[in-house]
Amino acid sequence: MVALVAIVAFAIGVVASSGGSNYARTLASRFVASWIKADYSAMYADIDASSRHSTSPAAFASLYREAAELATVSGSTAGKPRELAGGKIVVPVQVSTRMFGTLRSSFTLSFKGGGGSAARIAWSRSLEFPGLPAGTLLKRHTYMPPRAALLTRTGTVLASGEADAPGQRISPLGAAASAIVGAVGPIPAQEAGRLKAQGAPANAIVGISGLELAFDAKLRGRPGGVLLAGSRVIARAEARRGSNVQTTISAPIQEAVVKALGGQYGGVVAMQPSTGQILGVAGIGLDDLQPPGSTFKMVTVTGILRYHVASPGTVFPYATSTTLDGVKLHNSESESCGGTLVLSFAVSCNSVFAPLGVKLGARRLVATAESYGFNHPPGLPGVPESTIPKAGEIQGELDLGSSAIGQGAVLASPLEMGVIASTIANGGLRPTPTFSLGGPSAHIRVSSTTIAHQVREMMMAVVREGTGTSAAIPGVTVAGKTGTAELGNTPPPCEPGAAGESSSTGESGSTGESGAESSASCKSTSAAASHANTDAWFAAFAPADAPRVAVAVLMVKDGFGGETAAPVAKEVIEAALR
Repeated sequence: MVALVAIVAFAIGVVASSGGSNYARTLASRFVASWIKADYSAMYADIDASSRHSTSPAAFASLYREAAELATVSGSTAGKPRELAGGKIVVPVQVSTRMFGTLRSSFTLSFKGGGGSAARIAWSRSLEFPGLPAGTLLKRHTYMPPRAALLTRTGTVLASGEADAPGQRISPLGAAASAIVGAVGPIPAQEAGRLKAQGAPANAIVGISGLELAFDAKLRGRPGGVLLAGSRVIARAEARRGSNVQTTISAPIQEAVVKALGGQYGGVVAMQPSTGQILGVAGIGLDDLQPPGSTFKMVTVTGILRYHVASPGTVFPYATSTTLDGVKLHNSESESCGGTLVLSFAVSCNSVFAPLGVKLGARRLVATAESYGFNHPPGLPGVPESTIPKAGEIQGELDLGSSAIGQGAVLASPLEMGVIASTIANGGLRPTPTFSLGGPSAHIRVSSTTIAHQVREMMMAVVREGTGTSAAIPGVTVAGKTGTAELGNTPPPCEPGAAGESSSTGESGSTGESGAESSASCKSTSAAASHANTDAWFAAFAPADAPRVAVAVLMVKDGFGGETAAPVAKEVIEAALR
């Protein structure tokens, strides 16, 4: 009987031991699987009670995220667990990292809480990463290689070396390069986590604007350094210098746009229409939004032609203003204009285009603008999208008519207006703006070739006989569109006391958008008011029949588009064609 009792007791012990061992393997496998999936709440539920008491779930998850960032983990797999003496379980893992390649190590897990399902992982900080000996923590020391150079489209240096105090790198173009090269500096707070996970040290210098930002990943290269368990090196990576980047920027055109803008507050963009390649940028050509004024009529007239609201030969009555929702929108300097659609476009006749915008309708106007790129990211890092309100947000005839002439809540960058001019130059195919030289060009069909050619003819009339004659170049046919956007309410010129009849929702008042003559005193008064209250715009391309360059100019608070912006565009076009 004694022998029988002993045998039974031994059998029960073997079964209990076997059950506990199986559960420990299951628990260990589950813990490591949760680590691979970054399911830190599931991991936390499997650790021992004392560790949960001393470490909050948030702190626990933060420790594991920090370790994954330090090691630049990109993915992991686990092997089959095996049992060691003393009840410990080893789970082999293979860790893929962005910086250190593939690491092969293991988690060695102990347990607390008794046998069977009561067991929990005996947790310590050495379990933050596989292969850490007890009492050690994961560390990393990294450094960046020298930053690669930015090159022009012909391969000459645009910017190279280390940054000087203001964050600008050295350029043979000097100040002319700063507008487009941009700056380098400490890692922005919003990028710190992403770059840390790629291995960049906290003191790394990165691109923060312009081309330095656009091509930062290529220019900064791959960091080098070591990954340590305490003081022991467990992985090492050599730094790899980035590649020099050949951009689309033309050195002579970049110098020309900066020289043409001078010290004035505004922006200039020069592009290659067929490819969208940006040739030069000055001032706020990329990163500021302003009401585009009558340059937006390139969009409106495209919709008018596409939806058969009017044709180039449609004739409109002459008038000095139009009334929408009981409010008068005046033509520039209260001129009387009308005639064919071509002539009305050439002299930028608000009394024609505001009602045409109403007839076109909000839905079709917005759809046309969006096909040109409004309300869509332009595809360049750090560059804002130009915007027009959604159709349902445009309320009433006045709001709609104002939007049709580039006022109201319509906002655009010089880049966007350059894209529109390029689209018309390109036969209705919208190019995607880019700083990357080579590769296929992405295009979106905006209008038929026929409509694009009709708009081109109208833009040629603007420079030949309309508001943009100051952009004319002997021997070259230039197609362009002026714009003068009001920034606040101005009374119609020569109509004292009529301030309530006009608003900032159109090129009314002293916008200088026509060639009509007024009295000298009237012009003097209106000009003085307008220069401080209007943005001057001009968008163009040339040669009109075989376009090689498109240019958009914005001069902030600088008067009439035909007087101040068009000559700047002319200077840039001449330089580009040389």
